[in-house]
Amino acid sequence: MKRSTKTISIIIIFFLVIATVIIGRTMIGNHFKKKFSKRPPPGIIVTEVVQREFFEKIESFGTAISKKTETYRIQKNNLKNELNLKDYVKKGEIIVELQDNKILAPFSGVLGYRGITEDILDSDNSIIITLDDSSIIFSDIKIPENYAPVLKKGLPIIVKFSGYKDKIYNGEIDGVSSRINAETRSLLTRIKINNQDYELIPGSLLEVGIKFNIKNSLGVPDTSIMMEGEKSYVYKVSTENVANKTEVKIGIRSEGFIEILSGLDVGDVIVAEGLRKVIPRGKIKPIEKGSKDTDSNWKQKDKKENN
Repeated sequence: MKRSTKTISIIIIFFLVIATVIIGRTMIGNHFKKKFSKRPPPGIIVTEVVQREFFEKIESFGTAISKKTETYRIQKNNLKNELNLKDYVKKGEIIVELQDNKILAPFSGVLGYRGITEDILDSDNSIIITLDDSSIIFSDIKIPENYAPVLKKGLPIIVKFSGYKDKIYNGEIDGVSSRINAETRSLLTRIKINNQDYELIPGSLLEVGIKFNIKNSLGVPDTSIMMEGEKSYVYKVSTENVANKTEVKIGIRSEGFIEILSGLDVGDVIVAEGLRKVIPRGKIKPIEKGSKDTDSNWKQKDKKENN
C-alpha cells in the first residue's frame, strides 16, 4: 500500500513538472510574441518588375588599334625650332618645322612622342613621333570555333577599358575571318568602337563582350532571387506591404539581372535586397531601390494616383 502511494505521488509530481514546463514555455513565447509584434516592420529595398534587354555574351580580350597611324623619324639637328608637340592636330596643320621644310598632318589625330634614340650606325640622335587617328578603334580578337554560327558582321559589342573602369563603350563586329585557326581552334574577329572622345588609347588592353541572342523580357535583380533546390522564388510585395513568397521561372542572367519567364507581371513590386530580413507573409517598410528612404506606401500611392 505504501509503495502504491509512493508511486502515485511520483507520477503526480512528474505530470506537475511537465505542466509547469509547458505553461512556462507558453508564457515566455507569448511574452516574446507581444514584444516582437510591437516592433516596426523592417525597411526593405524593393523594386518594380520591368521589361529590359537580355542577351548572352561571348567574352574575350584584345589590343586597341588606331584607325590610321603615321610614324616620323626626325634628326634632332634638323629641327628648326625647339620641339613642342600639340596633343591634337587637324588635317593640314604643322606637326613640326624642319630646317628645309615642314611636316603637315595628313589626317586629324593625336600626336605621340616616343623620345630620343641613339642610332648605333651613326652619331645622329633621332626623335620618333607618331600621329594616330583613334576616332575609331579596332581590335582583332580570337573567338572559340563553337561560336561560329552566331558570329556575323554588325553584331553589337560592349567594351571596357581599365583607364575608365565604370564606363562602357559600344561598338560592333567589323568582320569575321573565313577560316578557323587549326592550332587555336578559333576565329579571328575584328571589332570597331566609336572613340570620338579619344579615351581609348592605342595599345591598351580591352575587355570585350559580344552580344547575341538579344531579347526584351521581364527582369529582376539577381539579388532578389531565392533558390530552393531546382525552384526559384521572390518576395512579391502586396498593396498592404506584405511580403509573399512567390515561385517564378527564370531564364538567362545578364549584367546583374535575371530573366523572368513566368510568375510575375510588369509593375509588380518585389524585394530587391535584404532577403534575410524578410519574414514570409510579414509586413515590411518598402524602400525604393536607389533612394535612402521613402514612405512605406510609395508604390501603392503611385497606383492610387494613376487610378
